[in-house]
Amino acid sequence: MANQLEKAEAFAALHVGDEAFVIPNPWDAGSALLLQEAGFSALATTSAGYAQSLGRVDGQVSLDEKLEHCRALSAVVDIPVSADFENGFADSPEEAAQNLLAVAGAGVVGGSIEDYSGTAIYDFDLAVERVAACASAVSTLDFPFTLTARAEGLLRRAGDLADIIKRLQAFEAAGADVLYAPALMNLDDVATVVHAVTKPVNVLASFMPDVTLPQYTAAGVRRISVGSSLAIHATKATSVAAAEMKEGRFTWL
Repeated sequence: MANQLEKAEAFAALHVGDEAFVIPNPWDAGSALLLQEAGFSALATTSAGYAQSLGRVDGQVSLDEKLEHCRALSAVVDIPVSADFENGFADSPEEAAQNLLAVAGAGVVGGSIEDYSGTAIYDFDLAVERVAACASAVSTLDFPFTLTARAEGLLRRAGDLADIIKRLQAFEAAGADVLYAPALMNLDDVATVVHAVTKPVNVLASFMPDVTLPQYTAAGVRRISVGSSLAIHATKATSVAAAEMKEGRFTWL
């Protein structure tokens, strides 16, 4: 089993070069193992997928539960795991940074911080301060922690592309290693974001299901994730099977 330093170095190396890579999102230890066995090089947790596995909606998981979830996934696979760490479970930059150090202690080698509180987008200056505090905190670790800064305006319908780019550029200047704007809807917008920054860009594939990995690579994207879509896909398949069994049929088998 690779140690945390080895996983961290391997994860950082994936972001270097010209080829994009897929970082799928398991929702539990079993799905993490399945994805490792499928040949993926790294994984990222999904806050919504994990919450769904507990019978809750996104945003209803506690910090302690999140830490245990990250600990369980990191322990069961031999590849790097990055945490969907929501807003850092705190509004203040200092508390979010300390919580990020706690999740690093749970075995992950990267994590994302959102500029969304759970009810509203953070003020621009506060959002930048939060990223800067998190970047400063993880720089004290004895392994290279990959910090992803997320601009949530498009996903939350609370900002346009110009605002997203302004935030991503500020997050880059504040020390983020990877930049992420969920809910980009087309490759033109993706290319606009990629060319506006110099750090690697993560794209959520869920909004562009017809775009292929080579197309993302050509657009300059470094990393592609799917968020909660895998967990939803698995749940939907179970729902279809359940409806059939209720009717007394088992063709899904």
